[in-house]
Amino acid sequence: MNLKVRLAIMNFLEFAVWGAYLTSMGRFLGDVGMGSNIGYFYSIQGVVSIFMPAIMGVVADRWIQAQKMLGICHLLAGAFMVVLAQYCIVQGWEHLNPLTVFALYSISVAFYMPTIALSNSVAFNALQEAGMDTVKDFPPIRVFGTIGFIASMWFVDIMGFEVSEMQFMTSGVIGILLFLYCLTLPKCPTSKSIEKRSVIDILGLNAFSLFRQKKMALFFLFSMMLGVSLQITNGFANPFISSFASMPEYADTFGVKHTNILLSLSQISETCCIMLIPFFMKRFGIKNVMLIAMVAWVLRFALFGFGNPGTGVWMFVLSMLVYGVAFDFFNISGAFFVDMNTNKNIRSSAQGLFMLMTNGIGATFGTIIAQKIVNTFTYSKDFGEYAYIVGDWSTCWLIFAAYALVVALAFAVVFKYKN
Repeated sequence: MNLKVRLAIMNFLEFAVWGAYLTSMGRFLGDVGMGSNIGYFYSIQGVVSIFMPAIMGVVADRWIQAQKMLGICHLLAGAFMVVLAQYCIVQGWEHLNPLTVFALYSISVAFYMPTIALSNSVAFNALQEAGMDTVKDFPPIRVFGTIGFIASMWFVDIMGFEVSEMQFMTSGVIGILLFLYCLTLPKCPTSKSIEKRSVIDILGLNAFSLFRQKKMALFFLFSMMLGVSLQITNGFANPFISSFASMPEYADTFGVKHTNILLSLSQISETCCIMLIPFFMKRFGIKNVMLIAMVAWVLRFALFGFGNPGTGVWMFVLSMLVYGVAFDFFNISGAFFVDMNTNKNIRSSAQGLFMLMTNGIGATFGTIIAQKIVNTFTYSKDFGEYAYIVGDWSTCWLIFAAYALVVALAFAVVFKYKN
C-alpha cells in the first residue's frame, strides 16, 4: 500500500478516537448532573499532557519503536473507554459515581494524549525515510485526521449518542482497531547508545534544554498561553448551543437539534485550512501563520458571544469556519517549528514538550478557569427530560475573546523569528 495512504489511515483513526466524545461529552455530563464539573473533565487532558507525552516520547526515542508505542497507548486508552461505557450502562445514570466516571475517563485520556505527538513522529519519520518533504507532504495526510474526527462526530450525532455513554464505547472500539493497525506501520528507529548517555539524556529531559534558546523559550511560553484556549469550545460549545432548546423560539432550529453536526463545520474548516498551511508558511512565515491563528481565536469566541441558532446562526457558522485557522495554523505550524529546530535524537521528546505546553499546562489552566467563569454566569436547569446549562453565556465568550486578543498582541510584539 502507498505510504501516504497508510499514514492517512493512521491519522483518520487517530482523530476518530477523539472525535467520538470530545465535543459531545460536555452535553452528556450536563445531562447526568455533572455539568458544574465539565471543565475538570476537560482539564484532565491537560494534566496528563504535562507528563505523559514526554514520558512516552522518551520511551519511543530510547526503547520501544514509536509505531509500537502508539499502538500500545491506543490499546490501553480504548480498553478503559469501553470499561467506562459499560460502567455507565450497568449502573444507570441515576447511580453513577462521579469519581468512578472521572477515574476511568482520566486513565483512558492519559494513554490517548501521547498518541497525538507519537503519530506526528511516526509520520515525519516515515516521510523523511522515504525522501519526501514533510512541509509539502504531511498536511494532505494530516487532513484525513480531521476527516476522521468529523466522521466520528457525525456518527455519534446521527446515532443519538450525544447524550449517551455510547460515545465512549465508539471511541474505545476505534482505539482498539487502531492498535491492530499500528502493527503494520513503518518502523521508527530508537537511540542505540543509551549506556553512553547521561541520566538526563536517557530520561529525555534534554528536550528542556531547548529553553536555553530565546526563540524556543518564547515559543513554548506562547504555546502555553494559547493552549489556554484549546479546550474551551470543546468543553462548552455543545452545552452552550444545546441550551437554546430551553427557549421556544430556538428549540426547533437545526443547530439545537443537531449540535454535533453544526460543530463539525469547525472540523470541515480544518480540512481546508490544513491544505493552505504550506502556502501560508512559505508566503508569510511561521510567525505570521501563528499570529493569524491567535487572531482567529479572538473571532472564534466573540462570534459565539454575539450569535444564536436563529437569526444569528450566521455568526455560529462563521465561528466554526475560523476555527480551522485558529486550531490548525498554530498546532500544525508549531509542530513543524519544533521539528525544524530540534535534532532527530530528541524529536519525539520535543514534540512531547510542545504537547505539554499547549494541551498540558495551558489547557489545564484554561479549562479550570473557564469552568469558574461559566459557573459564575450560568446554572443548570431541568427542561422536560433533559437538563440544560443556561444563563449569561455571552459574557463568558466575550471574556475568553478578550484574553485571546491580549495573547495575540503580546505575541506580535515579543516573538521575533525569521524563517
